[in-house]
Amino acid sequence: MFKFTKFFSTKATSQDQPIPGTSQVPNSAGGYGWQLDDWARLDRFLVLGSEGGTYYVGERELTIENASTVQRCLAADGLRTLARIVDISHSGRAPKNDPAIFSLAMAAKLGDEATRRAAYAALPKVCRTGTHLMHFAEYAQGFGGWGRGMRKAVGSWFNDKPAEDLAFQLAKYQSRDGWSNRDLLRLAHPRAASPSHDRLFAWAVKGELPAGAESDPACQLIVAMTELKSAGDVHAVATLVRERRIPRECVPTEWLTRAEVWEALLEAMPMTAMIRNLATMTRAGLLVAGSSAAARVAAQLRDPQRLAKARVHPISVLSALMTYKSGRGVRGSGTWEPVASVVDALDAAFYASFGAIEPAGKRMLLALDVSGSMGSGAVSGIPSLTPRVASAAMALVTAATERDHTFIAFTAASGGYGGQWGGGQSGITTLPISPRQRLDDVVNAVAALPMGGTDCALPMIWAEQNRVDVDTFCIYTDNETWAGNVHPSQALRSYRDARGIPAKLVVVGMTSNGFSIADPNDAGMVDVVGFDTSTPPVIADFARASGSHPILS
Repeated sequence: MFKFTKFFSTKATSQDQPIPGTSQVPNSAGGYGWQLDDWARLDRFLVLGSEGGTYYVGERELTIENASTVQRCLAADGLRTLARIVDISHSGRAPKNDPAIFSLAMAAKLGDEATRRAAYAALPKVCRTGTHLMHFAEYAQGFGGWGRGMRKAVGSWFNDKPAEDLAFQLAKYQSRDGWSNRDLLRLAHPRAASPSHDRLFAWAVKGELPAGAESDPACQLIVAMTELKSAGDVHAVATLVRERRIPRECVPTEWLTRAEVWEALLEAMPMTAMIRNLATMTRAGLLVAGSSAAARVAAQLRDPQRLAKARVHPISVLSALMTYKSGRGVRGSGTWEPVASVVDALDAAFYASFGAIEPAGKRMLLALDVSGSMGSGAVSGIPSLTPRVASAAMALVTAATERDHTFIAFTAASGGYGGQWGGGQSGITTLPISPRQRLDDVVNAVAALPMGGTDCALPMIWAEQNRVDVDTFCIYTDNETWAGNVHPSQALRSYRDARGIPAKLVVVGMTSNGFSIADPNDAGMVDVVGFDTSTPPVIADFARASGSHPILS
């Protein structure tokens, strides 16, 4: 008998061929998967961005692909697109706000009339700081000039803020990306909402305080900055900083090596600024083992409410943990002695920054794609934070919530390309890791694993062969699978039949490409975005639900 099904089968198809009768498309690695619809890819872009590209797709090409997706979404439903941009940005679900700001600029310049009006109205929700506003101006410049809508929106951004809040923004964020507040105000030319606004506008444009500013409560931060320039000793500087709540960006550089100044800054320092400056405060001698400042920092890092209020993203915490624990800067030559209590607090802050998650109470297999392509690129452009490293951290959040879980990593076996072709136990490494371990230790352990080809069917094949009972497979991957002789969706169905378990598959996309291994026609498979802060609760909800998908939002 000639075995026709060796070459044409819906139950077992080589990954370098599409499953017969499906809508699969070629991925970037030479395998086949499903094309994400534009709305799903919009989410990936807004959360993950395109900075650094991927192993298969360069930064330029990936950016163009994602920008084209935004443009198609705007053409299909501009207000729906805008609502998604605002939701992901305002809720702090993304590691960086830049993709949302860029997409907002596209909506403001390329959308229909209703979308443009709504985009300008949403400007303060997405662009919450002066830096964000200057990013928006730069992005918008790429799609058009300064029309009436742009001038009105930027002018309103300044005028709608209470004068004291505006003073803080003007002082802290004076220039970014080749733009300054002076540039924005001269182009928008707003009529000041109050005498205090008028004085602040004059200072931002001319660089000098106008008459009456010294007695204006709204201008006291600007007055204090002027006094700071003539302060002659560290005590005077620290006193001014403490009493006038002067932010770090307004303190002359020569004073930022002194512990007394950093101690004064710390009293009113926002959470995100505190996380960014941990190494500097340690180098300056403020954060040392057993100090009251170290205790204060650790307590704030362990406070879930402060983290949530400041919209601190887990990626920011993970990046700070990796850098601070190393004792050496990524780009500079500065070194410091990490304080153990601060490192422990950063570890706790990572989990806390995802918020409360209700356990699903299901048996979960957390499968990390550690293939070669996952070791390339950087999540949110953060050096050394590759998708394979980030996926380990992401999986730990679910592991910390779900008691009944197992960790594996999958890639090529040592003797071959990947999948079934390497000989021996094909590409599976069971990982003895736990949320009880320090996050940085787990990340380092995963980073040290050998790399190979990509076969995303391996977790299901391994579970079936080893009679492992799994309710939900969570695969953290870039979806660039190519090396196996059966597709992941087929392997899942085979597992269901063999074990008699209606197992589900959650695909956690760790890059902003346009592919997924999840079959969109199977209600037991779903694709979610890696490092979206809403992903862990969505995984739990999907695992817990019976029947079709829960509403993903």
